[in-house]
Amino acid sequence: MKELRSHYIDGQWVPSRSSQLIDVINATTEEVMARVPAGTPEEVDRAVAAARAAFGAWAATPVARRAEFLQKIADALAARSDEVARIITAEVGMPLKLSQRIQAAHPPQVMASYAKLVREFQFEERLDNSLVVYEPVGVVGAITPWNYPLHQVVAKVAPALAAGCTVVLKPSEMAPLSVYVLAEVVHAAGLPHGAFNLVCGTGPVVGEAIARHPDVDMVSFTGSTRVGKRVSELAAQTVKRVALELGGKSPSIVLEDADLPRAIKGTISSCFLNSGQTCTALTRLLVPESRYEEAAQLAVDTAKTFDPGYPMKEDTRLGPLISDTQRERVRGFIRKGVAEGAELLLGGAEPPPGLRRGYFVQPTVFGRVKPGMTIEQEEIFGPVLSILTYKDEEDAVRIANGTLYGLAGAVWSKDEARAQRVARRIRAGRVQVNGGAYNLLAPFGGYKQSGHGREFGRFGLEEFLEVKSLQLAE
Repeated sequence: MKELRSHYIDGQWVPSRSSQLIDVINATTEEVMARVPAGTPEEVDRAVAAARAAFGAWAATPVARRAEFLQKIADALAARSDEVARIITAEVGMPLKLSQRIQAAHPPQVMASYAKLVREFQFEERLDNSLVVYEPVGVVGAITPWNYPLHQVVAKVAPALAAGCTVVLKPSEMAPLSVYVLAEVVHAAGLPHGAFNLVCGTGPVVGEAIARHPDVDMVSFTGSTRVGKRVSELAAQTVKRVALELGGKSPSIVLEDADLPRAIKGTISSCFLNSGQTCTALTRLLVPESRYEEAAQLAVDTAKTFDPGYPMKEDTRLGPLISDTQRERVRGFIRKGVAEGAELLLGGAEPPPGLRRGYFVQPTVFGRVKPGMTIEQEEIFGPVLSILTYKDEEDAVRIANGTLYGLAGAVWSKDEARAQRVARRIRAGRVQVNGGAYNLLAPFGGYKQSGHGREFGRFGLEEFLEVKSLQLAE
């Protein structure tokens, strides 16, 4: 078992001033796999001071030089991808083959994309007698979640560094180990001291210290809507910029002419990805009343192929949840669905047969779910699908938009133009049309209580830039 007793501050590993350690639990064995330091506000102060001191020089570093650092980090992360995949599979529970394709592969791709993009970005433009310049926002506090623990970190750190910002990062204390790999890579790359700082710890202590810190110019947070509201509250005290990527309750609208088997397969694959621990998961399947019986049977047959199992095995499609707390939360929602009258078609709150250890939940499908039911409104973050019916296109759009969230969605139809028309009416930041592939350069972020701000591509870079106009004499 590893004991990591240091933070990464001002270009060096600094022993934590706190004697407290936080257990990192293996989601499959339920055993402690590592311990990390429980950071303090004083350590946040030290990290912020280092970032502030480094900001001027890093912001003035030529763009080409910043890009070289990003590419070097990307290459080193790619070289350690097998190690990263195994760490995240142990921490989070995602099956190893998926961790290799997603958890380990995406971060170096994103880092490399910013190495390329920042070289092409126009940091100045002339508008008549004005010179408009884009400048780094300053010191960025990044607070990240456990479900995609390195990917979500890089989604913030890469564009922030590319923009010329310096960073103080608090990763999730539940899945921090891959972020220590990133810190090692950053150190080996020779990034200027203070440009990147890592302080591990809990949200109420380290996260809140970052959000309220007067020398942090911007906070970028990914996590639950509840915590996002708290981050906004604290950040408002110093009127700092805030970017929030929060929860989702994403609809998948299957129009009557759609290829139903393909739509069902795509929806369930999304819903059950990472055991449902994905903010963009398509958890609400909307089908025409006339096709309900067929859709429900296809959904059950498809969901049955997601047998829970040990995530290191090659054929496993559904691993455990990250913690006992999360498992009990998901089971509570399943019980609530039954109590409120939804039809339990598959699964349930009981433990999966044959899995006595690990935070496993059965793949669960509810039918005849009504708008307004708890399982239709709240983000469950587990492998639970709700099937709803609609009368017509107008009704489908109304149901799809009928939650507090607006992060993602999907539309399925053989008529591409119609599918795009319906997709435009969904109040969400990213909508798949007929299973369109994930694009790392496209903007990602939410409407409504799914947050504000965008990540990835030039949209993610612009989040970390201030805009200034110089009024020039003619």
